[in-house]
Amino acid sequence: MESKTILFSILAAIVALGIVVFQYFYKQKAKTKIHWYLAFLRFIGIFGLLLLLINPKFSQKSYTLEQPNLVLLVDNSVSNAKNKEELQNFIATIKANNDIKERFNLSQYGFGTDLEITDSLLFNDKVTNIHKALSSLKEVYAREQTVTLLLSDGNQTVGQDYSYFKPDPSTTIYSVVLGDTTKYQDISIGPVLTNTYAFLKNRFPLETYVSYQGKTAVSTVVSIKMDDQVIHREKINLSDQNNLKTITVQVDANSVGLKNLVVEASTLPQERNTANNKRSTRIEVIDEKTKIALVSNILHPDIGALKKSIESNEQREVVIMASNVPTEALDDIDLFIYYQPTSSFKRITDYIQDKGANSFFITGTHSDFNFLNSLKIGIEVENGYPQQEVFGVMNNAFSKYDISTFEMEDFPPLLSDAGPVLITSPFETLLGTQIKGVDMQEPLLMVVENANTKNAYLLGENLWKWRMQTFRNTGDFANFDAFVGNLIRYLTSSKNKARLNVDYEKVYEGSSNTIITATYFDEAFIFDTNAKMNIKVTDKATQKSLTNPMILKNGYFEADLSNLVAGEYDFLVTVENESRSASGTFVISEFDMENQFVSSNSRHMERVALNANGQAYYPSQLNDLLQELISGDRYVPIEKSNENIVSLIDFKILLVIIIMAFAIEWFIRKYNGLI
Repeated sequence: MESKTILFSILAAIVALGIVVFQYFYKQKAKTKIHWYLAFLRFIGIFGLLLLLINPKFSQKSYTLEQPNLVLLVDNSVSNAKNKEELQNFIATIKANNDIKERFNLSQYGFGTDLEITDSLLFNDKVTNIHKALSSLKEVYAREQTVTLLLSDGNQTVGQDYSYFKPDPSTTIYSVVLGDTTKYQDISIGPVLTNTYAFLKNRFPLETYVSYQGKTAVSTVVSIKMDDQVIHREKINLSDQNNLKTITVQVDANSVGLKNLVVEASTLPQERNTANNKRSTRIEVIDEKTKIALVSNILHPDIGALKKSIESNEQREVVIMASNVPTEALDDIDLFIYYQPTSSFKRITDYIQDKGANSFFITGTHSDFNFLNSLKIGIEVENGYPQQEVFGVMNNAFSKYDISTFEMEDFPPLLSDAGPVLITSPFETLLGTQIKGVDMQEPLLMVVENANTKNAYLLGENLWKWRMQTFRNTGDFANFDAFVGNLIRYLTSSKNKARLNVDYEKVYEGSSNTIITATYFDEAFIFDTNAKMNIKVTDKATQKSLTNPMILKNGYFEADLSNLVAGEYDFLVTVENESRSASGTFVISEFDMENQFVSSNSRHMERVALNANGQAYYPSQLNDLLQELISGDRYVPIEKSNENIVSLIDFKILLVIIIMAFAIEWFIRKYNGLI
C-alpha cells in the first residue's frame, strides 16, 4: 500500500473519531454504557464509508515453479516405418527416465502433413513437412522455455526448407537422426512436367530431370514411353560435380485418349533404391476441332488467305459458304466470319443472332454499311466515303490477349471506304487507322463484347497482302497466321455459365493430394451454401463404388480422396433434390514420395539443430543426449511470482459491515428511545 493511501486512511480514522466524539460525547452530558456502544458502531460506519472513498489497494503475491517443456517431435511418415522399433525404444527410454520426469514437462507430438498430439505412431502419413511441424510448435510454446527433440530421418517431401528454420530464443532443438546415413549411389527421376491436354496431330512438350547421388562417374540410359511404346531414348553421363541432367522432348499426339507417359532410367550396378528410377504421368489427347463458317457472296483472295491462315492450326476447320446456305448447315458452326456483308446476308445473320454465336465482320469496298448498321450489333459506320488506302497501327495497350509478338513492318495498306465509327458497346481497339501518315484515332480492327457474345470488326480488305508480306519478311507465314489464330481463339472461347462446376486434375501423382472441388450456384448465379452435394467414385478395375458427401469450405465444396489406391477412377458429382450432375475420370499414379530416398538427410538435421543452439545425435548416443538434458543448469525450473492488486471496494464484506453498523445503531437508538 502506498504511503499516501496510509496517510489518507489515518486521516479518515481521525475524521470519523472526531464526528463520533462530537455527536456522542461533546453534546451528551450523560455517558452511559449504551452511548459507548453506539459511538463505536457510528465510528465503524463512518470510517468504512471514508475508506470506500479512498479505496486503498492491496497487493497479493503468489509464487509458482515453472518447469521447462521437453517436446518429443516424432516423424510419423511412411519413410520412418523401417525405423519403428528403434524409435519406439528410444522414446520409451526417455519417458521412463525419472530425472527427465522431475526436470521437464514431457509431451509428444507426431507429424506428417500436420502436427498432432499423439502417443501412438502408425507411420502412415504419405508426406513429410518438418518445417510446418516446427512452425506449429513455435506458436504453441511461444515465450516458454522449450527443448524440442526432433526424431526423423530428415527427408522432407513438401514445404519450406526446414534446415534454415529459426525458433524463438527460448527454444532449443536437438535432432535425432534415424535410419541409415550411409550415402549410396542413386539415380532418381524428377517430376514429369507436361500439359494436361494435347490436341490430336499436334506436339506437346515433356520435361523432367535426372539427378545422381554418388562420387564416381556413371552413365545411364533414360527412356520415355507412351503407352508402352518407346518414343525417346538417350544416354547421359553423370558425376559428383555434374549430378543433374534436364530432359526435354517434343511428343507427337497421334491418337485420341488418355496416354500413359513413363520416364525411366536404367539401374546402376550397386544401386539399392530403384523405386525412384521411374516416374509417370498422363495426358489426355483430344480431337476437338473448331468449325468456322466463312460466309461470302464474292470471290476474293482474302477468302483463301483466311482459310489457309486459320487452318494452319489443325484443330480448326474452315467451311466456305454463301449467304443462302440452308440453316441446317449452320447448327454445328462455332464461329461465323462475314466477308463484306450485304443485305443478302439478312437471313443468315438473323439466324445466328438468335443462336447467340460469336462473329467476325470483315468489310470492304463491296460492303453494305446501311445493312451492317441495321443489325444493331454495337457499331455504326458512316458510309458515302471514297475508297482509300488505310494502314494498321498496333495498339500496345490491347489487353484481351498478348499481341506483342506480331510484327507489322512494311505491311501494305488495306483498302476501305468506311467512315467514322460510332461504337455503343464495350470494345478494345486492336489495330488503329492511319491514312497518309496521319493517325485518325479510329479503329481498323477491334473487338466488341456484349452480354453473351464477342464480335470482331475489320474495316478493310486485302488481308492476303499482309500474309504475303509476312512471307517476304520472315520466309514463312507464321507471324500472320499466329495473329489471326489468336483472334480466332479469343472469339471461339466463351465463359462457363453452368450452375454446377467441378475442378479436378486428370492425373494425381500419388493419392496424398487427390482433391476434387465443386461450386454450385442458384438460379440467380449466387453460390448456394445450403446445397448438399455428394460424390460417387468408381474404381474402373474392380467396379467398386463409394459415395461420400462433399464438405463445404470457403466458397466451394471439397471431396478429399486421399485414401484411394493407385488406379483409374470415374466420378459423379450430384446435388441433392436437383437434377444437375457432373462427371469425369481421373488417374492416381503409382508414386510414393516417401520411398524416393535411399538414406537419411543428416546434413539438414545437423543444420536445424545448430540454428537452434542444439546438437545432432544418433540413436546410439541416447545416453549422451540424456546427460546433456539432465546435467548442468541450462534447463532448470524457473520460479515465477504473480502479483495480484486488489481494491478495497472489491471486498463486499466491508459494505456489509458498514450497513450492519448503521442498522444496529439505529435499532439500539430506537429501542432505547433515543430517536
